[in-house]
Amino acid sequence: MKIGEAARLLGVAVHVLRHWDDVGVVVPDRTPSGQRDYSKEHLYRLRVLRACQSVGMSLPEIRQVLHRGEAERAGAIERQLHRIRAQRSQLEDAERFLVHVIDCEHDLLTRCERCTRYATSVPLQENEHVAPSTTS
Repeated sequence: MKIGEAARLLGVAVHVLRHWDDVGVVVPDRTPSGQRDYSKEHLYRLRVLRACQSVGMSLPEIRQVLHRGEAERAGAIERQLHRIRAQRSQLEDAERFLVHVIDCEHDLLTRCERCTRYATSVPLQENEHVAPSTTS
């Protein structure tokens, strides 16, 4: 099938399929005139690509996953599993914090040991910093 139909079926723009071809993630066959020709197998691979994107994998990682013979395939999958598990842990901590805050009886959250402990466990972004307090 032509690139436009494949793009429509997947819900992506044509330029996205061209990019995925250019970087070697899913490379369709070519017609004698040079047009991209997507088979059912290509569509399956593209759906796997979209599934991998939905769990946060990069195109180079996805290329490794799609090609069983890639040397770093298992490593790419393990690294993504590690990231997902770390995110899950962070989200569980955040949920416990928010559930606690709902019923926290302190007038200021900074006076609550549990709230403060969670707040200090959250890493600052690279460009963030905490200004030293200037109390008189």
